Amino acid sequence: EAKCAYIIIIMAVYWCTEVIPLAVTSLMPVVFFPLLGVQSSKSVCLQYLNDTNMLFVGGLIVAISVEQWNLHKRIALRVLLILGVKPALLMLGFMIVTAFLSMWISNTATTAMMVPIVQAVLDQMDNTEYDVTMMEQAAGQTNTVIELEEKSTSESTAVHAISNGQVPDDPRSSEEKKMRKRICKGMTLCVCYAASIGGTATLTGTGPNMVLKGQMNQLYPNNNDIVNFASWFGFAFPNMILMLVLAWLWLQCSFMGLNFKKSWGCGTERTAKEKAAYNVLKAEMKKLGPISYAEFNVLLMFVLLVLLWFSRHPGFVKGWATRLFPEGEKYITDSAPAVFIALLLFILPAHKPKFIAWSQSMSDSEQTEEDIKKPFLSAPLLDWNVVQRKMPWSIVLLLGGGFALADASANSGLSAWLGHQMTPLGSIPPWAIATVLSLIIAVFTECTSNVATATLFLPVFSSMAASVKIHPLYVMLPGTLSASFAFMLPVATPPNAIVFSYGHIRVLDMVRSGIVMNIIGVFCVTLAINTWGRPMFDLDTFPTWANSTTNQ
Repeated sequence: EAKCAYIIIIMAVYWCTEVIPLAVTSLMPVVFFPLLGVQSSKSVCLQYLNDTNMLFVGGLIVAISVEQWNLHKRIALRVLLILGVKPALLMLGFMIVTAFLSMWISNTATTAMMVPIVQAVLDQMDNTEYDVTMMEQAAGQTNTVIELEEKSTSESTAVHAISNGQVPDDPRSSEEKKMRKRICKGMTLCVCYAASIGGTATLTGTGPNMVLKGQMNQLYPNNNDIVNFASWFGFAFPNMILMLVLAWLWLQCSFMGLNFKKSWGCGTERTAKEKAAYNVLKAEMKKLGPISYAEFNVLLMFVLLVLLWFSRHPGFVKGWATRLFPEGEKYITDSAPAVFIALLLFILPAHKPKFIAWSQSMSDSEQTEEDIKKPFLSAPLLDWNVVQRKMPWSIVLLLGGGFALADASANSGLSAWLGHQMTPLGSIPPWAIATVLSLIIAVFTECTSNVATATLFLPVFSSMAASVKIHPLYVMLPGTLSASFAFMLPVATPPNAIVFSYGHIRVLDMVRSGIVMNIIGVFCVTLAINTWGRPMFDLDTFPTWANSTTNQ
């Protein structure tokens, strides 16, 4: 256990300080676990491209195809034109969309899909602001020049004024640039936070929730199916909404300042900048023209992927995995549809297929010659070179490193040792236990994967609840939700890693906002479990089904 803990601590330090690249740090388990006798090379290396990582790769390939055909720009402009360019509303819009999607899709895929859109919107606003400032400056110059010419008869002053008032490369003041940068950080951070928060709302939304369901059925066989799709949704959905609003307010405060007039536009007229921004957006939309065949295909593939993910195993009805394939729910996970769609993207044509025989009959001979010159089959929607160039391979390694760590800490007995340290909690009132455990998990999940954290801690919590004689769900529910609160480090969860890979954010920024996000999360969960959670799951009583296991 000590050897395992030692390596985890070293890697956590390296990940925080970035002394060597994040992806390189992630490779350390391959060397040091076998050397220290924690785990064999074989079992460590298996973790690096497991099911979750394949899902990640599939999702990213779909995201790359969306980027490749500029579909994200079209969606971005649509969202901007609907919501307007007020930063606060824009951020809220992004957060709502992301949270809603990650309820049904994996958080990783949602983030990989949303970040390019946010990126496009930010670039758009940036360029617009730049153009407007240029125009304003140019207008200002002509005025000063005319005034000077009127005032003084000597030509030299006018010439002097012109040379002084030359347009600089970037007219934005350093103050404005800083603000731009901060808005950039806030907008990208809000996506990964919203994805993590949204995933908690449904039983199938994220790994830890499924871990809880599995472990409840394993540890307490006759629990009358207390955790099912409906009961979980009823408990976690209000909690998600509350967290989303608080997170949005916090990001507003920390990155944009609470100048309500400016960011909301309460009672203010649209500024010239905003008007210009709106016009430029409209013009950009026109420039894109009607939706092309390739774009339509990519959009179709994306929608199909969302539907496949959503309907694979919805929980309240039988999914296609169970209906169409024998023992499908055992064999098929989210990575299968993701990679399936990725395969299709390399096969489907980017242009409408041309049928040469038909065009022969046309009278216009030049037309037919042109048509014959064209290759019969068009290029596919995606090209491997593009994927290789755009795929963030470092993040794939980063994820693998996280899985290897989690696996080792489970197998070396480190998690069992940690559970043993928790027995003194018996003397504390239950609500305090739940809060303390939430905090512990929220910190622990920052340096191991969420599913691993849940897998390590939930059995420990259930045995602790039995010894302290409180309802097992009273500690297991907050524990499960807190496992998703990985807000502080880029390595904590794939969405953070994706957002981080776009390079707007330093690790320090993420840690700073993440600490408050963790506090918000633990506060919301404590509130939920002590208010509407109590009547839903009868948390005040120690149930008979929990008792029978202790007597055996």
